[in-house]
Amino acid sequence: MNRLKLCDYHIHTRYSSDSDEEPENIVKHAIWLGLDGICFTDHIDLDYPETTEYENPAFVFDTKEYYKELSALRDRYSGTMDIKIGVELGLMPYLADRNEAVASSVPFDFIIGSTHQINGLDPYYPSFWEGRSCDEVVTEYFEKTLENVKSFTDYDVYGHLDYITRYAPDKSYQFDYYKYEKIIDCILKEVIHTGHGIEINTSPLNKGLSRTNPCIEIVRRYRELGGELITIGSDAHTASNVGGHFSEARDILLSCGFKYYTVFSKRKAAMKEL
Repeated sequence: MNRLKLCDYHIHTRYSSDSDEEPENIVKHAIWLGLDGICFTDHIDLDYPETTEYENPAFVFDTKEYYKELSALRDRYSGTMDIKIGVELGLMPYLADRNEAVASSVPFDFIIGSTHQINGLDPYYPSFWEGRSCDEVVTEYFEKTLENVKSFTDYDVYGHLDYITRYAPDKSYQFDYYKYEKIIDCILKEVIHTGHGIEINTSPLNKGLSRTNPCIEIVRRYRELGGELITIGSDAHTASNVGGHFSEARDILLSCGFKYYTVFSKRKAAMKEL
């Protein structure tokens, strides 16, 4: 096995409504892989739509219980695996105060900000796309993401920046970065200006797709604009996907001019050599 000494900073467990995985299984698999560290980042998406397959309240959990359980796991594996405790917050401008309360509820090591909903609806579901072209939906997604990064700043990296491109129901649709480069530049400049970073998310590769989130063009542009903070995340919802396709992620980062990637502890960034 190619045991890359990297850290996985986007992992979900049974605390997320879309996962049944036990946290300890994640840790054991990360040790087996030889990863340098992991960070749990379970979903909190406040006001998630009720008309979904998930039980209500969807994507909400008790952060104090979460922190207590994961802290015990961190202590148990101290010296064997570097475990950090984070959260992935679904952002919308009107949720800024409530998300701030979540962010400050426990001493998180790391916070991902993400756009999972547009006007209270999740583009994961095909019904979201009905009656509109893919280009219209993707444009709105980036516009809402720009609103999110301007209205909420208590995050560390922005997750899977082109998340929307995973879910177009028209399977012939091909995302063309250059159609959206102006609005994406605005997002990246805001992220950089406010002292934050982005991630490279390998989840699409685990699903048989040929690109990461965000795509290599966005990763490269982020670097060209002066972006330095970037985490690597599998977005795993099962232990078997932890660390998935990290060698490809490393190669992409190197090809885009990165020499280091980022890890966090107590919300403070540190750089690690690729």
